[in-house]
Parts: sequence; structure tokens; C-alpha cells
Amino acid sequence: MLKHVLGKARNKGINAFGGDKVRPPFFVLRSSFHNGQVHFAPRSFFGVEDFLDDDNSRPYTYQKGKKSKNPTKHISFKQRTVAYMEPFTLDVFISKRFVSASLTHRVTSKQVAVAGTNSKDIKAVLKSRSDIPACLAVGAILADRAREADVYTASYTPRERDKFEGKVRAVVQSLIDNGIDVKIYLD
Repeated sequence: MLKHVLGKARNKGINAFGGDKVRPPFFVLRSSFHNGQVHFAPRSFFGVEDFLDDDNSRPYTYQKGKKSKNPTKHISFKQRTVAYMEPFTLDVFISKRFVSASLTHRVTSKQVAVAGTNSKDIKAVLKSRSDIPACLAVGAILADRAREADVYTASYTPRERDKFEGKVRAVVQSLIDNGIDVKIYLD
């Protein structure tokens, strides 16, 4: 509408400030492709200016991702119910300096039992905080703490970078030996 009014004013020679025919006092910059040059033009139809890339090659493109109306549509029944059928997950973290493991409730995301070689009571007893005997000790202590919290089953899926061998296997095996049933999901 503004374009229409300003166009009439320009064509009739009317100036808002009085006087002779003068160009309107403002323009909105919009890109238009004519011989690769940018020209002055009114705003685009949708009220959003078209902007060029830094090299004036093409306009920015904004792609809006499609959102599904039913977010649970493409999730299988097993994926929807596994959090309730196997509510506790085992997480094992091993670094060069220490070992830690925890049992977490999937639905509430609360840690039920935690054990690590960085704690004071374990630190004093162990010779090294990151070797296989340390992993076995962490598994045994975690199993005791899990039984105190009435947790007797857990599921374990190794991280992408972890292989189920060595220290990780020692922690899981120690849990199994001390009475916690661990279901292991390997790819």
C-alpha cells in the first residue's frame, strides 16, 4: 500500500514536504537479479527482504524442518516401552586416572547407586585407581549399593567409542558376580 501511495505521489509530482517533483525520501533495499547487480526495489511480497550472500551470488535460503504431527509415530513399540521394562541402566566411565560406574533410572534420570575410585573410602585401599583390580572393586561396591536401593537388574549398552573388553568388561562382570543381573546390548 505504501508503494502504491508513493508511486502516485511520484507520478503526480507531489512532494510531502512541498515543492516540485522529488523522489520519495526512502527506499528499501531488496536484491533483484538483473545482470548480476543489486537494484533498489520495494519490499518483497511477504514483507521480508531478500538478502544476498557475502559474494552477492544467491539469496539466503531458510529451510524449515518438517515437524511430525505425531512424534511417536515412527518409534517402535519396543522403543516406547523399554524404559519401563528395563528401568535401570548402567553407565561405566573409564579414564586414564580413575574408574566410575553408576546405575541410573531411565524414566526419572536419577542416579540410584554410584561408585568410583575417586571417592575417599576406595582411594586409600587401592594400589592404582585405573587398573583391572580397581574395576573389579568398583563393580563390587556398586553391586552392594544397588542391592541397598533394591535394584537387582540393569541394562548396559556400551558407548560408540567403547569396546566391551578389558576394564569395561571387568566392571560388568564384577556386577554380575555380586548378584546384579546385567543385560548387555552389543551392536
